[in-house]
Amino acid sequence: MATGLSKNILLVDDNPLFLKILCQAFTTAGFNCHAANSGVEALQSLKAFKPDVILSDYEMPGMNGLEFRLQVLQIDALKEIPFLFLTAHEDEGIMYTGLNLQAIDYVLKTTPFDVIVAKLTNLLHTVSKQRQITEQEIRKTVAALNIKPVPAVLPQIDGFEIDFWHHSYQNIPGGDFIDFINTGNYLFVVIGDLMGKKWKAWFYTFTYLSYIRAAIRFSVITAHSSLANTLQQINAVVCQDEGLANILSSLSLVRIEKATGKIIYSGAGDLPLLNYRADTQELKQIKSTGMLLGVLPDGFYTEQEIAMAPSDQLYIFTDGLIDISSGGKQKTDYRFFANQMSGYLQAGQLFNDIKNNLQQKAAGFTDDSSIICIKKINTHA
Repeated sequence: MATGLSKNILLVDDNPLFLKILCQAFTTAGFNCHAANSGVEALQSLKAFKPDVILSDYEMPGMNGLEFRLQVLQIDALKEIPFLFLTAHEDEGIMYTGLNLQAIDYVLKTTPFDVIVAKLTNLLHTVSKQRQITEQEIRKTVAALNIKPVPAVLPQIDGFEIDFWHHSYQNIPGGDFIDFINTGNYLFVVIGDLMGKKWKAWFYTFTYLSYIRAAIRFSVITAHSSLANTLQQINAVVCQDEGLANILSSLSLVRIEKATGKIIYSGAGDLPLLNYRADTQELKQIKSTGMLLGVLPDGFYTEQEIAMAPSDQLYIFTDGLIDISSGGKQKTDYRFFANQMSGYLQAGQLFNDIKNNLQQKAAGFTDDSSIICIKKINTHA
């Protein structure tokens, strides 16, 4: 965990002079300051820059501060950022409305600039301290339970080599989970990512894994061969669990038949898989059609067979690998990651090399990051 206090701020105000002076005051105090002249411009800025705190004017033309706040609350990655309003008037009705939108406080524009800066600096210190306490609690719980959301042992299956890499964001267990379920005739490969709960997500991963494991074993025992149906059963149970209300998750589910090497894939709101063909050195995307788990009782899941020849490779991964932070900015770029993987594979790099490359870049990741490699090593009889 970084020892320094992160001080990235987004300032939003339609008065260019006031905004300039305010930005100078925060910059002088050591903040990394981004400024926007409107709510619309601020939303555009938030696509590339994730601040530690947002200070927004209330009265702005086009999109006022309350409307801007509503837009921020609809974005999972942004809604927990501390948000404060700037206002020129002490209107209790407006303040009450803003506080109902989970704004932390109001700051009057007549407040001296140094007091505004001090107030937000103290806020960030408080948030940082609370986060440290949360991290300590999670670490203690993890140690006490001695359970992890990723397996300790790699699966063994004739005709394939399977390996994975997992990195917890800031070394705190989060929302990614991986499992390998051996049922006798099949090996099931599972990778998922709980959405938008940060470190709290870790507490929900085991409920999800218990449902997934139960549904898979039930499908094998009852001879239900459809992987899409298994995924639908998992989703139905999740949707009925009141304790998982609004706890959504992506899921990639791959089933390998041991006798034949046949691979079936079904996905729920997951990223397209990457399939590397050794003979042509092409890296192709394999997309699913299903919705995130927990959205609707009918997730519209389908399945498809993935044909693999010897030396072909299949990569399954979570979105932490495509969300990159650089210079205070954050971007999501699936194509960039796919091109990187293509370069690694065409250069003949093994998965161990790829894992080393990812580990070197892990400091730039802004979320849990996980990837599984399934490599075909021979044909089945």
